[in-house]
Amino acid sequence: MPSMRLEVVNTGTELLLGKVVNTHAAFIGRELFKLGLRVQRQTTVPDGEAIREALAEAFPRCDAILVTGGLGPTSDDITREIVAEMLGRPLRLDEGVLATIHGMFRERGLRQNAANDRQAMVPEGAVVLENPHGTAPGLHLPADGRAGSPHLFLLPGPPRELEPMFRNLVQPALAELAREGEAPPAWRNFRLHGVGESGLASILEPLLAGFGGLELGYCARLGEVDLRLVGAVESVEAASLVVRREFAMQIVVESETPIEEVVVGLLAERGETVATAESCTGGLIASTITDFPGSSAVFHRGYMTYSNEAKSDILGVPPALIEAHGAVSDEVALAMASGCLAASGATHAIAVSGIAGPGGGSEEKPVGTVHVALVSRGGAAFAKRYFFPLDRISFKQRVARLSLDLLRRRLRGIPLD
Repeated sequence: MPSMRLEVVNTGTELLLGKVVNTHAAFIGRELFKLGLRVQRQTTVPDGEAIREALAEAFPRCDAILVTGGLGPTSDDITREIVAEMLGRPLRLDEGVLATIHGMFRERGLRQNAANDRQAMVPEGAVVLENPHGTAPGLHLPADGRAGSPHLFLLPGPPRELEPMFRNLVQPALAELAREGEAPPAWRNFRLHGVGESGLASILEPLLAGFGGLELGYCARLGEVDLRLVGAVESVEAASLVVRREFAMQIVVESETPIEEVVVGLLAERGETVATAESCTGGLIASTITDFPGSSAVFHRGYMTYSNEAKSDILGVPPALIEAHGAVSDEVALAMASGCLAASGATHAIAVSGIAGPGGGSEEKPVGTVHVALVSRGGAAFAKRYFFPLDRISFKQRVARLSLDLLRRRLRGIPLD
C-alpha cells in the first residue's frame, strides 16, 4: 500500500457533552508520528447507530481505522456488536477472555457481574488484544475484501487501558503493516525553550527553504516549542545540523522528553540534587520535578514559603531585606535560594517570588512580574526579573518551566543570561 491512510473514530456521547475530555487524539497522533505515520482524519460520534455511519463512510478511504470506546459492559457499549454485524462476523464466546474477566473479579475481591461476560464475545476471525488494566479486551479485525473493510482496531475508551494496549500491541501491528508499503518518511523532534514559535520560524524557514521535500511543523506551549522535521533521511539530517547551529542553547532535547525528565536525568548523571523555595508558584516546581519516576534520587525537599514570615522563619531571609526591596525582588529571591541551599544540603537551589495576579500588582511591579534565583555549590549565584503577563495558572506553569530550564542550562554549562 502507499503511505498508510489512517483514521480514528472516537465513540461516546460523554465526549460530545464535554463530560470527558478526549485525550486520545493527542496520544494516538503523537505515537503514530513516531512510526512516520499520521492520522488523516479524526471523528467523534455518540454511542449508537452513528458508529455504523462513521465506519461505513470511512471504509473506502482507509487502510486502517482505530475505534476507541464502546467495548464496556453496559447497554450503550455496542461498538463490538455493530462492527461484527457490518462485517458479517458472528460473535462467539471466547473462553480465554471469559476466564481472564472472572479472574480479575476474584483478584479484586469483587462479585462477578454477568454484564461483564458480554465483553468475552469476540467477532469471528478477530485477534484479541489483551487488556491487563481492565475487563474489555481490544480487537484487531484484519482487512476484509468481502466486507470492504480496512484493518480495524477496536480499543477500550479509558486512557489507562487504551494507552498501554496501543503501545504494546497496536503500534507493533501498524509498524508491520507500514513495512508492507512505502517506507515512511524520516522525522526528528526538537524541544526548545526560550524561543517563540514565530521567532523560530523566521530564522529557520529561510535557511531551510532549499531543502527538497522537507516539512517543518511547530507545536507551541508555555515557554516551549516543539519543532518537527519530516522528510527524506538526508534532508532531515542536514536540516538538523542547521537547527543545532542556530539554537544550540535553546535545545532542551532532540525528542519529546519533558524538560523535568531531562533535568532529573542530568542531575542523576552528575550525582547531584536540587531543592526549591517557592512563593508565587505554590509548590508547582517541586510537583513538576516529582512527576517523573526516579526523582527521589535527586529531589529531597522543597519549601513553599508564600508569606513574608515563612521566608524569614524557614529560609532565614532577613525581614529588613524584605522591607528594603520587597518580597518580589532579586535580593529576596537570592536570599531565599541561599537559605534553601543551606537548609536542604542540596547541590542546587531554585527560588521564585512573583505576582501571579489578578490583584497585587503595582506600577513598579505589575502582575506577571517574577524574580527567579539559582544558587549552586561552587557556582555563581544568579537572579533575574522576568515578566509574564498571563492568567494565574499559566503564569505559574511558565515560571516553573523557566526555572527548570535555567537549571538545565547550568547543568550543561550553558550561560544563564
